[in-house]
Amino acid sequence: MLFGVLVVKECANCLKTCDYRYIIDNQSYHIEYYCITKDRLSRPLILGFSIGGGSLLLLLGSFGLYKVVKKKKEIRLKKRFFKRNGGLLLEQQISSDKVAVEKTKIFTSKELEKATDNFNLDRILGQGGQGTVYKGMLTDGRIVAVKKSKIVDESQIEHFINEIVILSQISHRNVVGLLGCCLETEVPLLVYEFISNGTLFQHIHNQDSDFPLSWKMRLQIAIEVAGALAYLHSACSIPIYHRDIKSTNILLDDKHRAKVSDFGTSRSISIEQTHLTTLVHGTFGYLDPEYFQSSQFTEKSDVYSFGVVLVELLTGQKPICSTRSQEEKSLATHFILSLQESRLFDILDAGVVKEGEKEEIMALAYLAYQCLNLSGRKRPTMKEITMELEHIRMSLPPLKVEQNFEENACIEMEIIGPLDSTSSFRRSCLNYPKASSSDEQPLLFNAL
Repeated sequence: MLFGVLVVKECANCLKTCDYRYIIDNQSYHIEYYCITKDRLSRPLILGFSIGGGSLLLLLGSFGLYKVVKKKKEIRLKKRFFKRNGGLLLEQQISSDKVAVEKTKIFTSKELEKATDNFNLDRILGQGGQGTVYKGMLTDGRIVAVKKSKIVDESQIEHFINEIVILSQISHRNVVGLLGCCLETEVPLLVYEFISNGTLFQHIHNQDSDFPLSWKMRLQIAIEVAGALAYLHSACSIPIYHRDIKSTNILLDDKHRAKVSDFGTSRSISIEQTHLTTLVHGTFGYLDPEYFQSSQFTEKSDVYSFGVVLVELLTGQKPICSTRSQEEKSLATHFILSLQESRLFDILDAGVVKEGEKEEIMALAYLAYQCLNLSGRKRPTMKEITMELEHIRMSLPPLKVEQNFEENACIEMEIIGPLDSTSSFRRSCLNYPKASSSDEQPLLFNAL
């Protein structure tokens, strides 16, 4: 027979006053007891831990499922961007071109996010009409410039991919190298070699520059840029027009070597083509007036823009100045009028006048004058310009042609009006000093 007696005493387990129950077995006279309070408390604890553990497992499972779904969604989105940005076309082109395979790298978005610290604002090198450029470091330690485009024109994707392949194969020491691209982002990302010493614009117009441009440096930069453009126009397998030559698109490395950059609007043409008919694109102050009127871009349109850069190097002035008169607001017009009115040295940079030989300065000024001719066919080619610049640097006589300085060289120049008005043009003749028969001074190039 079993019976129990409920007593209250100090519990040996929990050291508190607890309810105890004595169980007496009459047959063995054995007495057992246990702590009722301990047993009563352990059940809800076990239940609570069970519910909490289950909830945690459910939460972890839900989070894991969310991550999986999100990952799959990101993969699908990257594939859609890659296809939209011409990735399949790029793969097709580089698969058929061994050289392109070696030189065109397709980066992942993860690689470039890591390289730029998720496109941190502190990494921005510059911003322009085509996009934003960030400084980055690849896993192999190379410093690069990552250009993030602003918009995507889906109608131009095929052309854009062709340009990537072409630019990846350009090998010229004065052209910024394109290392590769990323197409699995909303807008394409282009990866260029990093050039450390800023833009030519900054060095010309920043009076506090730690590296003031000497006359020799200015002439050397002009030669290097001209050589790069001559290479693009005539030495590449397919001619390339840059279409946005300006001092902000000319970078300088730590040795002040010039590098032509920003091929966002560049176009390649077939050898038999002489021009491109496009919507007018360019930077005010550098834009070829002939192209502006006809919408036909030729290699001579790059020549005009290069002429403005030459004038910047000579004068240290910006391509557009609102403080000058309406007629001379454009630097090109201001320069031409000054040259025609024999007041060139009044507008030259003080460093140029101090360091340069007068003959060299005048030769470079006349060369810029020819580049700025309103008629494209009367401008020299970039190859001719490069040769003439080399002659100037070596202080050699200008290249000989049939005509000489006895004739007047005339060009038409654009008088820049307000942006919403129609530009006007005037003819300007530069009177060269008459040469004697015993001291013939040949003209730089064919008569204008």
